[in-house]
Amino acid sequence: MNITSAKELRALFLKFFEEKGHAVIPSASVIPENDPTVLFTTAGMHPLVPYLMGARHPMGTRLTDVQKCIRTGDIDEVGDASHCTFFEMLGNWSLGDYFKREAISWSWEFLTSPDWLGLDKDRLAFSVFAGDENAPRDEEAANLWREMGVKDDHIFYLPKKNNWWGPAGMSGPCGPDTEMFIITDKEPCGPDCSPACDCGRYLEIWNDVFMQYDKQADGSFLPLKQKNVDTGMGLERTIGVLTGAKSVYETDLFSDILAKIAELTGKKYGEDEETTRSFRIIADHLRTATIILGDVKGVTPSNVDQGYVLRRLIRRAVRHGMKIGLPENATADIAEVIVNQYKDVYPEIKEREAHVLEQLRLEEGRFQRTLKQGMREFEKLVSRLGENSQIDGASAFKLYDTYGFPVEITMEMAKERGLTVDEAGFEERFKQHQATSHAGAEQRFKGGLADHSVETARLHTATHLLHAALRKVLGDEVTQKGSNITAERLRFDFSFSRKMTKEEIAQVEQLVNEAIQAGAEITCEEMTVDEAKAQGAIGLFESKYGERVKVYTMGPFSKEICGGPHAGNTAELKSFKIKKEESSSAGVRRIKAVIGQ
Repeated sequence: MNITSAKELRALFLKFFEEKGHAVIPSASVIPENDPTVLFTTAGMHPLVPYLMGARHPMGTRLTDVQKCIRTGDIDEVGDASHCTFFEMLGNWSLGDYFKREAISWSWEFLTSPDWLGLDKDRLAFSVFAGDENAPRDEEAANLWREMGVKDDHIFYLPKKNNWWGPAGMSGPCGPDTEMFIITDKEPCGPDCSPACDCGRYLEIWNDVFMQYDKQADGSFLPLKQKNVDTGMGLERTIGVLTGAKSVYETDLFSDILAKIAELTGKKYGEDEETTRSFRIIADHLRTATIILGDVKGVTPSNVDQGYVLRRLIRRAVRHGMKIGLPENATADIAEVIVNQYKDVYPEIKEREAHVLEQLRLEEGRFQRTLKQGMREFEKLVSRLGENSQIDGASAFKLYDTYGFPVEITMEMAKERGLTVDEAGFEERFKQHQATSHAGAEQRFKGGLADHSVETARLHTATHLLHAALRKVLGDEVTQKGSNITAERLRFDFSFSRKMTKEEIAQVEQLVNEAIQAGAEITCEEMTVDEAKAQGAIGLFESKYGERVKVYTMGPFSKEICGGPHAGNTAELKSFKIKKEESSSAGVRRIKAVIGQ
């Protein structure tokens, strides 16, 4: 089949797995629920964590989706041929249902059958786990590929760092994976050339993860009670392969965005290396910013967490726009093209278009005003330094604190001048602002399974009661904008335009404690979205019409759509105390609270 657009690829993938008995589920938010290890949904597995851990999914044991994902750990690589901060992950899931044989045979069928992608079988290569002291060599996967007709010289046994998934922490579900590669026209880099090389001969397009072990805290591996399959095919990279594009930016996913930048600047994409890089950074960063702002849990630019990443993306795009002559206030014009491109795939972006454009205009305006002065200060600073010198941490922090320069932009500009930045010195001064440091961000974006301990379940339950209490005290316009849970406390963001009064905080606290003291049983029912709405359940209603969802009811106190985990009775929370109420970003407040021990 001749696939020429991302739209066709999305539809074809979902159709294939729907025919294999999978329920099509919608993309979840790019803001993960109760996972303190990441700021954004970085993989298709994040929204499905409770079900990979054994909870029953209301749509069954076979699922398929296209998930919005954001990764910023390698943001400095954006501008090359393949890196994107926002990407879409095509996935299919088995929750204790089928395992390796079905997953591998279906992957082969979708890739090679003329009814589907119809790729040349000789251009495909596969890697499997080589085995180590913890788990055996995955001959089962290798033999299944051989059954498909794959020759031995197209199967590579690679170590754990290449062909093993999870967990990021000390324990949890994990297992070997098998990865699928396109063999490019590049010559082998040597006799040992393999998909483990970085030479560019092998381009990964799909990954089947087989969760079959449970890593224990002592480092041992036990068989997992519920074996799962988790697959991921990158939409951007795959459509590039199918259309013969030289980079992801030469696909239809970026063509309209790049054309708009060219129209606004009078420059031509591809005319020289630096211009091309700036075109790509502007296109990528504004596409990601539009997705974040248009999300149902859309955050706004700020100096902490997701808001800081969003601010960094917008400001980096603006700076590269200045380099190629992009007019002021052009970010919103480019975002309109992006909204139009995704309105049918992710309708929430179109619904929030006015918000997206307003926030981009506001943030660009703020940055334009401070950037010009900040760049003058940067030039003054650089003029006092010799070649191969270092910008000290205090100066870098002054650029951030006084002139709104994210440290990453200072580092990028310094690198262009052959200078370095004292990152450690900057971070020391940065800590008091509780912003995401460069080193801290790298740790958070490693990802991993969220903690599903008893304490986490209790704290998550408390967010439901808090949400209901806030709506009762402040009004129904209050909606959840995000939450973050650690083993010690909960953090809850909600839409509200002003600081809460002491009396309002006390009222909310009292309502939550009354619900806890009532000892209400917490029940879960599965129903359609329409049925949930009819029963007065609150939630983000990300799901499409007709899909089944879980609704958790806590006596007369709370009824909310959610995936878990939860306590069994409100009394398990013992008590509730609000420790802090503060601003998170424009129009969003934040509460930090604890429960009884």
